[in-house]
Amino acid sequence: MNNNSLYQKSYIRRLPELSKLAPDTFKAFVEFDNKALSDGIIPKRTKELIAIAVAHVTGCPYCIDVHVSAAKKLEVSKDEMSEAIMVATALKAGSSIAHGLNALQAYDGEDNDDLYQRTNMARFKEFYKLSPEAFRGFNKFDLEAMKQGLLSKKEKELIAVAVAHVTGCAYCIETHTKNAKSLEISKEELAEAIFVATALKAGSALAHSVNALNAYDY
Repeated sequence: MNNNSLYQKSYIRRLPELSKLAPDTFKAFVEFDNKALSDGIIPKRTKELIAIAVAHVTGCPYCIDVHVSAAKKLEVSKDEMSEAIMVATALKAGSSIAHGLNALQAYDGEDNDDLYQRTNMARFKEFYKLSPEAFRGFNKFDLEAMKQGLLSKKEKELIAVAVAHVTGCAYCIETHTKNAKSLEISKEELAEAIFVATALKAGSALAHSVNALNAYDY
């Protein structure tokens, strides 16, 4: 092991050690992860695209490596992968601007006990006045990332809903769930996408445990 390196692809080989350190919990996670990523109403191919997108939001290099490899085996193209990553990028950026609504409320002394109100979204237009060029730039990027391309709008909205659950943006969940419903995405499909996001968010913590093992041992 290179003691100066905090991330090496080979470190993931230590992950099975957790099956000895916490066997029941490790087994339960693996079973959940396998079920969340398996074929369902949403095909495994789409689930791997969701997984790649979410992994870029959790910032887990091990997860990116694993799920890009899995997607490639399912003949996902580099272009499709890139579209999924751009949706994730738009949603992560969108979470920041959406939380800016709370900043406006706080600045104006209107941050009452209910921090998330649908009516707050009407304040987005204030950002256009406060920072017009940047707002137009973000809006253009967001529209471009979410429009139909190699990935369908349905696939992109499933990715968006999943990522929104990882960023924890109530406004984004509201907006993209309604968009998904308008595209006739079922509640069952939403649930499957959310469970992929759940597995990836948990999987990121699990994958980073190899760094904890290295830190503990060295």
